[in-house]
Parts: sequence; C-alpha cells; structure tokens
Amino acid sequence: MGIETGSQAPDFTLADQHGTPVTLSALRGSRIVLVFYPLAFSRVCHGELDALRDDFAPGLPADVRLLTVSVDSMFAQRAWAEQEGYEFAMLSDFWPHGEVARAYGVFDEDKGLAKRGTFIIDGEGVVRWKVVNPVPEARDVADYTKALAEIS
Repeated sequence: MGIETGSQAPDFTLADQHGTPVTLSALRGSRIVLVFYPLAFSRVCHGELDALRDDFAPGLPADVRLLTVSVDSMFAQRAWAEQEGYEFAMLSDFWPHGEVARAYGVFDEDKGLAKRGTFIIDGEGVVRWKVVNPVPEARDVADYTKALAEIS
C-alpha cells in the first residue's frame, strides 16, 4: 500500500553515508525531497543522482532538504558518495531490509530493492507530491523543481 498525497509521511530514522542518524520528524519546518532509488553504482541510479548533484541540489532554497534512500549499506553509500562527489544525505535502508521503502509503498518484494519513488513532504510532515516509477525508468528532476515551486 503506497503513501498518498495529503497523508502524513511515515517517520523514520536511518543512518546516512557517514553513520549519522537522520530522523524525518526532526526536520519539521523544512520541506523534504525524499528520493528512493534501487541500488548504488547502477547505471540509471547514477544518472539520476548525478542530475540531483548537478542540476537540482545547487539551486535548492534554504528550507529544502534532499534525502536519498536505498537498501545499500552505509559503507556502499559512502564509497559511492566519495567517488561521485555526492554531498547530499544518502540514507541506508539496509536493515531491517527495505523497512522504510515498505512504509512508503515503494519496496519491490521480488527484487529486494526500492522502486524509483520520490516524495515531497511539507514542513508539517505531509506528503504534497509524489511520483513512483518502475525500476528501469528514470525520473526527471525538473519535475521536483516544479513541484517544490507549487509547495511553499
């Protein structure tokens, strides 16, 4: 069951690529762009995260936090972030495996990884926009910019 627009975003605490815990509810007051992706070091994910790094993150307003999530370990996340210069939070949904992706309705049980789901969450913790694509289908970060402009 997926999370619908207008519903409260499920809270979570996950470690980022440096082992620092990130709790969604602790970020209240900020708008959150929560990006689930299948696997580090994979081709389509690489293209999407490069677009986040190059085209999306540099122009973000001060009240917006970008959080990316995959089922990879914190160590894989850190290696990929260091290799590619990703400075945004890369959260590990490694154990319990895919628990947060399941809570958002984007865990692919057959493949054991997250689908390409993006959720924009307002400062009160409510999901205001979402898109979920199949694993092979990349998202367009320009859609995130447009959606954020409509959500103040």
